[in-house]
Amino acid sequence: MPEKNILRVIDVNFNRAKEGLRVVEDLARFVFENDPLRRQARRLRHNLDSLAREKSLKTAVLSRDSRNDLGREVDNWEIKRKNVEQLLYVNIQRVKESLRVLEETFKIVNPRRVPLLKKMRYRVYNLEKKALCLKKVS
Repeated sequence: MPEKNILRVIDVNFNRAKEGLRVVEDLARFVFENDPLRRQARRLRHNLDSLAREKSLKTAVLSRDSRNDLGREVDNWEIKRKNVEQLLYVNIQRVKESLRVLEETFKIVNPRRVPLLKKMRYRVYNLEKKALCLKKVS
């Protein structure tokens, strides 16, 4: 079994990626009214959730220690958002970064899942390209 700290890294990055995808999904749904983008974000989020629920990764949640997490305080970067386009952009970046961390940590924990995570990351690159072309619905 992997060490507890690597499982904490995996747990936080699954959460971060899923949360970012939820923001993208809701913006696509309610602000941009773009159903293809909404469905793509939702599918990615559900795929991540399925992966996180695999038997070998269920222990990652047990390694969580959010009360003592050194990065739990909100900083000024997190509260500054100028508009929904920036909100969309920031959350897509969050997802890409988290998937990259998962891809790297899985090289230690579950190497056979690395290609799946890499494929998901590239799907987010495509989602990002589509999202950059969105216009708000007034």
